[in-house]
Amino acid sequence: MANDPTRKTLRHFYCRDVLWQSFERMSEALDRGVDELVNEAMRALAQQQGFLPSDFVMSPASGLSQPGLPRPDARSEGVPSQSDGQSGSSVSRSTGLRRPAPPPLPAVRNTAEQSASRPPPVPPAPSFSVPAQTGGGAAPPLYLLFGNQRYVIDKEQFIIGRGNKSSDLPIRDGNISRKHAVVIRRNGEYYIKDLGSTNGIDFNGERIEGKKIEEGDTFSICDYQLKFTYH
Repeated sequence: MANDPTRKTLRHFYCRDVLWQSFERMSEALDRGVDELVNEAMRALAQQQGFLPSDFVMSPASGLSQPGLPRPDARSEGVPSQSDGQSGSSVSRSTGLRRPAPPPLPAVRNTAEQSASRPPPVPPAPSFSVPAQTGGGAAPPLYLLFGNQRYVIDKEQFIIGRGNKSSDLPIRDGNISRKHAVVIRRNGEYYIKDLGSTNGIDFNGERIEGKKIEEGDTFSICDYQLKFTYH
């Protein structure tokens, strides 16, 4: 699994506010998640610096595996470089320009150290399915309290997500998926269900795939609270 280009692990890092705000604007304009854009930027930089081969792709549909990494001395223009006898630099035969030597790779830690430094994996949410429609009685009105506003759920499916056109409740945040969750009215009752989002839905501190909505239930989507009431 170590060489699987589709594998993801939760990471924590500091980011300058101006960069994150730029990626949020890009996320809104391109209708792509911030984490997807950050992964793409990291891949492009690693390829530019020669730490990933040029044919490396992250799409699972590509069918490409990760080939071996190129040698550091052949990673820039695709031509050999010649040492000028000075430590820390090399001269390109094609251009004659001096360029700094690549930084040394970090020392590989043993397995125990790596395991201790990794954040614990997020457990998968228990599977959940909305009951089939059986022509039950009329549903009572359900209200969603969000951002000091009150929304009435008056349709069979009420979409929550980042997309302005595709969501009944749009939340403009790059961490929110375009279609993040849905409230479904079924047989006179209401259910909330995750739509395969990146960051999921939390209830009482636990990740869930879905749940029947009871009076006063509060769900978390990233840093946002969604409270439901029948009153």
